[in-house]
Parts: sequence; C-alpha cells; structure tokens
Amino acid sequence: MRLIGRREFVDFPELNLFSIEAKMDTGAYTSSIHCSNISLKSINNKDVLCFRLLDATHPEVAKKEHQFSDFYKKKIKNSFGEMEERYIIKTSIKLGKKTIRTTLSLSDRENMRYPVLIGRRLLKGKFIIDVNKIHTGGLRIEKVLKDYI
Repeated sequence: MRLIGRREFVDFPELNLFSIEAKMDTGAYTSSIHCSNISLKSINNKDVLCFRLLDATHPEVAKKEHQFSDFYKKKIKNSFGEMEERYIIKTSIKLGKKTIRTTLSLSDRENMRYPVLIGRRLLKGKFIIDVNKIHTGGLRIEKVLKDYI
C-alpha cells in the first residue's frame, strides 16, 4: 500500500498524457477524465469511440483525436446527483510508482477544477489517502510509519 495526498500528479501513458493533476475522490466510484468531441464513428464496419482530451496546461494534447474500439456505456451519477450515460474506456494510469489498468468515464469536466477525478474503485486496496497532503508521489506506508515511530 502507498500513501497519497488529496491531489496527485498522474500519467496516462497510452493516451500520451503526463503530469496531470488529479483529485482523489472517495465519494466517487468511477474515475473520470475531461474530454470533448465525443462521437461514434464507423471504421471498417466497426464502431469506434473518438474523443479529444482537454487540459489547459497541455494544449497540444487537445489536437489529437483518440480512438478506442474497446468501450462501453454506463449510467453514472454526476456531481449534481443526476444519472447520465457516459462512455467508459480501459487504459493504464500511473499514480506514484504504480501503474494500474483501470476504467475511465469520459466526461465534460470544464466547470471542474481538476481534469481528472480518481474514484474509489481504483484506490481501494492500493492506496491510503492523507487529506492533509498533496503531491506525495505515492510514499511507501512502511516508510511513513517508521517516520512517525
């Protein structure tokens, strides 16, 4: 287990997106990422999900259209408590020294402070969150405990 803060920098290697500040949210089950231009296209008679990632600190990322053929839709309760249908993709995330295969919902987070929200499905059994800390990089619990003793 690793200790993380309420905000951490994360990488999405498969999406070519690095050092994105993410908010840890134990109230959310699913993790989500800010994107736009979400659409379905038929490529070689197969549905392909297309979207653009958005991040003000990485404007070059918004130029690239990402395409996923492995995706699904799911009803998710948004931050206002309303149900909405979102596309879900599978990708890798690097949080601290851990790289984890996970699912992300694609969401318009334009009015939110952080472009990435990390939910408890990803966090459970892997991380302990210290809400007094930010940007820990995923400290080893054994080292943290030794420093307190």
